Order: sequence, then structure tokens, then C-alpha cells
Amino acid sequence: MAFEVKTIGIAGAGTMGQGIAVSCALAGYETRLFDVNDAACERAFSLIRKTLLQLTEKGRITYNASAEAVKRISIATAPEQLKADLVIEAIAENLELKQNLFKQVEALNEGKAILATNTSSLSVSNIASALNNPGQCAGLHFFNPAHIMKLVEIVAGANTTPDVLSVLKTFAESIGKVSVYAKDSPGFIVNRVARHFYVESLLAVEKGASPEVIDSLMRASGFKMGPFELMDLIGIDVNYAVTESVYLGFNKAPKFKPSPVQKEKIDKGELGRKSGKGFYAYAQK
Repeated sequence: MAFEVKTIGIAGAGTMGQGIAVSCALAGYETRLFDVNDAACERAFSLIRKTLLQLTEKGRITYNASAEAVKRISIATAPEQLKADLVIEAIAENLELKQNLFKQVEALNEGKAILATNTSSLSVSNIASALNNPGQCAGLHFFNPAHIMKLVEIVAGANTTPDVLSVLKTFAESIGKVSVYAKDSPGFIVNRVARHFYVESLLAVEKGASPEVIDSLMRASGFKMGPFELMDLIGIDVNYAVTESVYLGFNKAPKFKPSPVQKEKIDKGELGRKSGKGFYAYAQK
């Protein structure tokens, strides 16, 4: 497959989409970040500038690299603007939403673009089943924060072609990531294993332990962040949705059962950093 990725479209201007955009732009790709919400796009672009400035101040990139990356990123609020060689979706964990987006993008790009889903728990095969050419669709699962975390899971759907997987592996390496091939099973590799990092911690809280103590103990054990700090960063609603998807994917195996502690937080609108409060409170900027 003589296919070269030069342009990137990213659907979803949340934390994950922003991180992916930073990684792509720093690697030299023309990158378009899409979201249906104008305010979300503007906020995302502002936060991307802030992230690049922080990387500059920490000496991880040069000022020139930061400035050039900003020039490579544009924002869009209409799906019709998602014309690119590779389109990565990082929208809500909802099968119908992802399928509808990819159907639009497939038609827009006349079936030529590679469509990569950043889903962390949904079946890639199911997402691709809505397409005319499901062979062009695969999973490309980044981890938060995407501009820092090195690992990327490449997931083949039932019909994904070997050439598409090869292109995605080359692309992942070009933006400085370490890629692994994962089977299209609930949670893939990392999220399946990591469920217990969260689920067991939440069970401990249900029995009277405090998030602060658990996080402190985990950091003292060598983890950079405790489970509750990490849930706040990811988004408690996002983390809960992944656990629920894995739970259902494994026929409601008790070891994956979602926690009512998280559900209560979601019902209160306490979603973590993005809402200003989760397991911890955060200053709104």
C-alpha cells in the first residue's frame, strides 16, 4: 500500500484530542482539530498553546518548535472540514456517535482516508461495521496525557487490512510513540488490566478508606499518580464508561463491576479536573 500520511484530522477537542494534536503537530504534520462546539475549539487551541509553552519552559522542546507546531494546527467546527489522510476520532465513548462520524468522514474523503478510533473499550469491529470499507478502520488508542505518554495500542478490527495496520505503526513511531498490536477485545490490553487499579481502589473507599490516603500510598509505592488523581485527570465519567463497557463485554463479570461511588460523582456533575471538582477540588481557570 503506497500510502503516505501527511495530514491529520482529529475529531474531539477534549483533553485527549488536544494531546494527540500536540504530538502530531510537533512531529511536523498539518493537523486539524475538529469539534462541533465553537467554544470547545477555542478553549482547546488556547490550552494547546499553554501546553506547548510549558514544554518549552521545561526544556523539552525549543521555542521555535513550539511556534511551528502552533502554525500547523487549525481548528474546525464542521465535519466537512475533516478531509485528511488520517482521521483520528477522540469523541465520547458512544458506538452510534462514532459510527455516524466515521460514515460522514468516509464519504467526505471518498473512502481513501484511514479512520482510526481512539476508543478505549468499544469494539473496533462494531465501529467499522457501519462503513462501506471497514478495512480502512482500526483502533489507535492513546493514553492520557497523549503528548506525554509513549504507549499506543493499535487494534485490528475483523476486516482491518494489514496495510492499514502497517501505516498506523509507522505513523505512531513518527510521532515518538511505542506501539503494540492488541486484539479487539473489551479494554484491549491496558484498560483491561488497569480496571482493577480503579475498581479495587473504589471498593476500598466504599469500605471506608479515603481517596487521599490511597493516592498517597500508591505514590509512595512508585506510581506517579494515585487512582483517584488519575480518574480526575481522565474524567470520572470517561473512566466509568470504560469500566461499564468492559463489565458488559465480559458478561457482567463481578470483578469489573462499576462502582456506585463513581456513579454518584457523575450524577452530581463532579467529573474531575474538567468540571473543577471530582475526588479533589481544582481552581477554575
